[in-house]
Amino acid sequence: MTGDGIPPRKTGLAHFAAAASYSAAGLKRLAQESAFRQEALAGVAILLAMAVLGASVGEMLGFFALLCLLIAVEALNTAIEVVVDHLAPREWARFAKEAKDLGSLAVAMTITAIGAYLLWVILA
Repeated sequence: MTGDGIPPRKTGLAHFAAAASYSAAGLKRLAQESAFRQEALAGVAILLAMAVLGASVGEMLGFFALLCLLIAVEALNTAIEVVVDHLAPREWARFAKEAKDLGSLAVAMTITAIGAYLLWVILA
């Protein structure tokens, strides 16, 4: 640690290992969210259905990329909720409602994009 209590910055492989550890911890935290579990389960089911129905590898990779994006947006939404709940734990606050509403909108728009993609795959 440096004199001001901030740990020294990691570089090289140590930085990569630390980043992987932080990501794993984030995934563990995200797994506590029912929305994430539902989205992940639906995503796996859709991928399996696409495979059974003969979707191309490119179509499945496109869906997988959008599913990864959904998980990333859900992680950011959860992070917003965690911070807002810390800042306004007991009382109702307009900023808290607006922040959570905007995070929810981001998730909804990502799900809409996935739906549009799947519609395109089905109709094409």
